[in-house]
Parts: sequence; structure tokens; C-alpha cells
Amino acid sequence: MTEASSARRADPRLLEILVCPVTKTPLRYDAAQQELISDKARLAFPIREGIPIMLVDEARKLDD
Repeated sequence: MTEASSARRADPRLLEILVCPVTKTPLRYDAAQQELISDKARLAFPIREGIPIMLVDEARKLDD
């Protein structure tokens, strides 16, 4: 594994404890898009350099 690919991977232990900051419900990890998805809030939180950005202002709204 290269340093660049390891920086893109989110820590599985961290993903287990994170919840949506809006709904407090579990998140779904989208490895291809490097996002954490809140199905209930219809938001996708980005993961940048392996760090989840859990700010609502940084989240992408999901289309229906």
C-alpha cells in the first residue's frame, strides 16, 4: 500500500463511532466517493486525507 492510498482510507474504528451531527444516526461509508452518508439527513460528509469533515456546511446534499 502506498502512502497516498493509505491517506485516502478512513480508519474503520473511527467510522464505527461517528454519527450524523444532524440526526445522531449511524453513517454509511462510501469508499469510492470518500464520503460518509447520512441517509436520514440526506447529506454526504466528505473525507479528506483520511479525516471525516463532519460540518454541515461542508456536506453535500443528496438528490432523491
